[in-house]
Amino acid sequence: MEAAEILEYLREKEIQVKLVDNNYIDLLPAEKITNELIERLRQYKPAIIAELKREERRKKVLMMLEDNPDSKRAFVTDTESDPDNVILTLAIRNQYSFEMLIPKHKYDPFVALEIIRKNRIH
Repeated sequence: MEAAEILEYLREKEIQVKLVDNNYIDLLPAEKITNELIERLRQYKPAIIAELKREERRKKVLMMLEDNPDSKRAFVTDTESDPDNVILTLAIRNQYSFEMLIPKHKYDPFVALEIIRKNRIH
């Protein structure tokens, strides 16, 4: 079972899943949490945390578009989640959202801004 499938399973069981301090998974209500579930979560914890962070980044760029109706694109960069890469999350209004991994040693935020500004990403 992959992280996204585990999160889907938890949500189907009406278990709220929340990332706390970028390193802990909080589950509510406590009475729905079994020992078997805890063991499964421990086994996949890094992947689940990565998926929760990905979901948060996507929600953030979509909220940015919602809050700024004149903007065509919104993006966020995550320099903390991956030790080797910058994660660039980009949403394009009424089209899609996606993520790019850019090696930290090659990442230049000004180049990324220029590419986005010049509409090279449609």
